[in-house]
Amino acid sequence: MTKRLVLYILIGVAALAACKPRTPRQYIQPDEMEDILVDYHLGQAMAQVSNYEERDYNKTLYLAAVLEKHHVSRAEFDSSLVYYYTRADRFMTIYRHVADRLQKQAVALGATESEVNKFAQLSLGGDTANIWTLRDNALLIPIPPYNRIDFEAEVDTAFHQGDHFQFNFASDFLMQNGSRSAYAMICLKYDNDSVVSRSQNIMGGNLVQLRLEADPKLKIKRLWGYIYMDGGAERTNNLRLLFLNHLQLIRFHQQKHEDNKEDSSTSPDTARTVAQPDSSSRRDTVGRGMQILPLRPGAGGH
Repeated sequence: MTKRLVLYILIGVAALAACKPRTPRQYIQPDEMEDILVDYHLGQAMAQVSNYEERDYNKTLYLAAVLEKHHVSRAEFDSSLVYYYTRADRFMTIYRHVADRLQKQAVALGATESEVNKFAQLSLGGDTANIWTLRDNALLIPIPPYNRIDFEAEVDTAFHQGDHFQFNFASDFLMQNGSRSAYAMICLKYDNDSVVSRSQNIMGGNLVQLRLEADPKLKIKRLWGYIYMDGGAERTNNLRLLFLNHLQLIRFHQQKHEDNKEDSSTSPDTARTVAQPDSSSRRDTVGRGMQILPLRPGAGGH
């Protein structure tokens, strides 16, 4: 009886293996595509930190070097990307593996804190914290449901009236033609059901920062947002990919600084409230010269 059960299991495994979708020979196989995409991202990261005038040239140069390393032509790379692009579920599986490998490489290389990732390891109970709980990197394609990322933060006692929030991420398009149509939004809802939001178009190749300051007189009820890539209705096979890295949602508490009480010239009521960082940076900005490498692991799965 035991031998028969083992035989049935082996037959079942063989049947599942036979049903597994195979990639035609003329296209790059999944394992090799993972290797190429990992090197592609590392090359684009190096190009990103070059001078703005040289950035596009260096991106093309590094891509050519990656393809030469893997003995793949640009035509083979493009046609294979289009093949996986039209099979979105398989492409997303490949990219999840790519993202995991990039994270491990960043840690192995001793990725240091920068202007982008400096909040990544902060405690959730501190005055400044990264409250992002999904993966810190993602791929969007204009095919539902893979053209959108939704997020919502759990509002608890750690949220204070007057908190500031900043949604950060790096974006990079890889496309054959068409418009770079994507945008991001972050929204706040108060206990009186009023809503405030901030949105920004995504151009690619830059750091996107959406900053939203809560009303100090109202209690926060809900915090949510999304990143959306347009063009899903076109149903075209033209390659349009949007890579996202360093996804972060930073919460800043307002801090009260009291003057030295021992100073006789200081009035007891001279305490002042200062937003961290300086509220002069409240407008939406697009930063340049950022190195696109994944953060250290610390976010939950998505």
